[in-house]
Amino acid sequence: MASELHNSPSYSGRSVSSARSLRTARWCASQGWPVHPLAPGRKTPAANCGACREAGHSYQGCACAAAGRWCHGFHAATLDFDRIEQWWGDHPGLGVGVACGAAGLVVIDIDAHIRELPARDRLLPGIAIQDDIDLTGLTNGFHTLGVLAALRGVTSPAQDTGTLRVRTPSGGLHVWYRAAGRIRWQCSTGSGAGRALAWQVDVRAYGGYIVAPGTVTDAGPYEPVGPVREPAPLPDWLARDLERTGHLPQAPASAPRPVPPRALQAVAAAGGGRGAARGALASVLAEVASCAAVAEGAGFSEKLNRAAYTAGGLVAAGHIGADEARQLLEEAAEGARPGQHQRCAAIIRGGLRAGRLRPLTPKGRG
Repeated sequence: MASELHNSPSYSGRSVSSARSLRTARWCASQGWPVHPLAPGRKTPAANCGACREAGHSYQGCACAAAGRWCHGFHAATLDFDRIEQWWGDHPGLGVGVACGAAGLVVIDIDAHIRELPARDRLLPGIAIQDDIDLTGLTNGFHTLGVLAALRGVTSPAQDTGTLRVRTPSGGLHVWYRAAGRIRWQCSTGSGAGRALAWQVDVRAYGGYIVAPGTVTDAGPYEPVGPVREPAPLPDWLARDLERTGHLPQAPASAPRPVPPRALQAVAAAGGGRGAARGALASVLAEVASCAAVAEGAGFSEKLNRAAYTAGGLVAAGHIGADEARQLLEEAAEGARPGQHQRCAAIIRGGLRAGRLRPLTPKGRG
């Protein structure tokens, strides 16, 4: 599948994009990356329905996702193959976006725009560049990220051949990494207001999305570079610089509340057996159960997606039965978010289906 999707040497515009959109969405979902539609020929999310465009409307509490609509961009991203078939099968001109937070991704977005250099303190925020240093030839994000990497004594992510890299139509580069652990790295918007890693270098993570490799827009294709098709773990040095520049997640603002016993029952049941597989499932279910302590801002959908994907991999490897896995997921979800069965069922169904394409055998005692 990956070779079919990404190794073709050329693209011929919208017609190729239309033919490949469904395969692209399927391939991304099989990696455990929730997908959502992009407007035909563009890199922006497909339009909301009329009700969702009304002033004051929010994705929180919106019924569109449960109804199978793609409103609210990456908030509607899914691993559900039935929904993917519905969206891109009926509308093949749609592009494909990947919800970075739900996928556990950190993507370094390097721009190559022709711009006038900003003030020196904005080239590498938090790192002083003395006035006597010659900046001749420094013109884009490849250069500023290269300077940062040189200061750290490492290879620039732009030259990191061990991870998925995607060339953009404008000549930029998306460098894909997997976030370590459960850290929800935050997006940035370049060197403007707020957090920034470097001038003309954005970070796509929790709270944002990235254009999927293989997508074709009116401006051109998003083409993978080299043979690697999977994101490598986020390098330690880059994680430290992301922390330094304010990309750590914000603490939930909501007041803690007790975790109901039902939210913990599925965790206990999953961990009741022996072996690394049971332990792995109990761990991800515990993340779901912990969302019961916070009404909003806990990343519930992402955690349930991840738990279902993990469970699907364990089912495929024969470590747990499909019915038992679904029951444990549903119990954990209901305990954490009572009364949201339809929404949770869609997340679980998609995660299990995607996870079963990649059998999982955790290290340790099986």
